[in-house]
Amino acid sequence: MPSRRLGNWLGSGACVIALGIALYAQYVLGFKPCHLCIFQRVTVAALAFVFLLAALNSTGALRGSIYAGLIGLTGLATLTTAGRHVWIQMQPAGSVPACGADLQFMLDIFPLTDVILKVFQAGGECAKVDFTLLGLSMPAWVFAFALVATVGGIWINLRADA
Repeated sequence: MPSRRLGNWLGSGACVIALGIALYAQYVLGFKPCHLCIFQRVTVAALAFVFLLAALNSTGALRGSIYAGLIGLTGLATLTTAGRHVWIQMQPAGSVPACGADLQFMLDIFPLTDVILKVFQAGGECAKVDFTLLGLSMPAWVFAFALVATVGGIWINLRADA
């Protein structure tokens, strides 16, 4: 069983690899990310950052509990975003409204809170499944990854042995 520090390093590294795969899919394979894809990247990056902080400073039961809570929160954000995206992709064709304006345009025009709300109401290209692996779309894989990383991160940080 890895130590808490090693487990957090592995969690951070796994998140960085997941982000690398997303960038590879975008820049090498040519998949254009939708708004929810971008938010999934942000939440996975936040999860990587929390794992990194925990790896650098996770000695003691109190710190382990704090980092377990932070990993739980950032993991929940990732699960919520990816889950919403999977739900949108499961809807019948034509039942999801168009996504609307480009994300950068919305950030230039609307307050951040409005942009976040609009993105979570997104549809359009968010409903399109560009890629599947073993029958699962990219957002489904992000959901599965986030579930494993979150549960693993909480468990490794709540263990008695640091």
